Amino acid sequence: MSLKPRLIDSFGRVHNNLRVSVTDRCNLRCVYCMPEQVEFMPRERLLSFEEIARFVAVVAPLGVDKIRLTGGEPLLRKDLDVLVRMLVAIEGVSDVGMTTNGMLLAPIAGRLREAGLERLNISLDTLDSVRFERLARRRGLDDAIAGVHAAKREGFDPIKLNAVVIRGFNEDDVAPLARFARELGVEMRFIEYMPLDAGHLWEREKVFYAQEILDVIAREVAPLAPAADQDPRAPALAYDYLDGGGRVGLISSVSRPFCGSCNRLRLTSDGKLRNCLFALEETDVREMLRSEAPEEAVAQAVAASVAAKWEGHEINTARFIQPDRPMYSIGG
Repeated sequence: MSLKPRLIDSFGRVHNNLRVSVTDRCNLRCVYCMPEQVEFMPRERLLSFEEIARFVAVVAPLGVDKIRLTGGEPLLRKDLDVLVRMLVAIEGVSDVGMTTNGMLLAPIAGRLREAGLERLNISLDTLDSVRFERLARRRGLDDAIAGVHAAKREGFDPIKLNAVVIRGFNEDDVAPLARFARELGVEMRFIEYMPLDAGHLWEREKVFYAQEILDVIAREVAPLAPAADQDPRAPALAYDYLDGGGRVGLISSVSRPFCGSCNRLRLTSDGKLRNCLFALEETDVREMLRSEAPEEAVAQAVAASVAAKWEGHEINTARFIQPDRPMYSIGG
């Protein structure tokens, strides 16, 4: 391959992290992500496992070594452990993880672990069953918590619990969630509410900011301090409990955007490459894969997408434009 084996944009950011959505389908309808009624993509538009693996095999020599499977809800994709085995076998891939709501995890956790899946992020926005149903528009809290415990039993490491905090809705869950994760020995990550909902109903007044979350935890759980081993390219700022009782992560996309160190690309379930979560343009790699385009042509398309990446999403400016695709269609 004639390309230099690194994906670097015009701002010097090196991209090694690929998020792969395997489906847009989900068994929840979370208000910050999906509408109540939704028409999912026809299955024939979704990339096959073989197409996903071929794409990863093209970008791995370019420096992409971390893969995260997302959705929708990825565990709605049958035999996902088969895809995991395919990905971990690709030379250069060192890390395969998954983001899930956990509801379907308990029965398949062992198979996924055996297949080579190591990291798990499990969405858990509340420990209150009434709030869970209001937020997700579905029942399922007990199944989600069962998934968390199954992941712990199977030895996934790390396990991170993700909670989107919305002012006036679930900010009272910050302390209980922090205690739950602390007692279980997993990392709790809180995410500022972002404008990626399907109904375009996001309001800045509903953002419960990272500093407010830190204040709640320090007041009601235990004091925190910035972690000494911060990963400068990670989306979350890490904080450790001063008493050694674990770690909390804060993804503050609104109050403290991390665009300047972003190392991520996204492949949607229908085969569109996005160089930013908030991107307004996409590169169609599905047709390239299905027409059996040469690997070098696919690699050049990826490099061009990275080269065209903007400086940042501009949420905090009048220039911000919310993408047409909501979160479930992009991939978390």
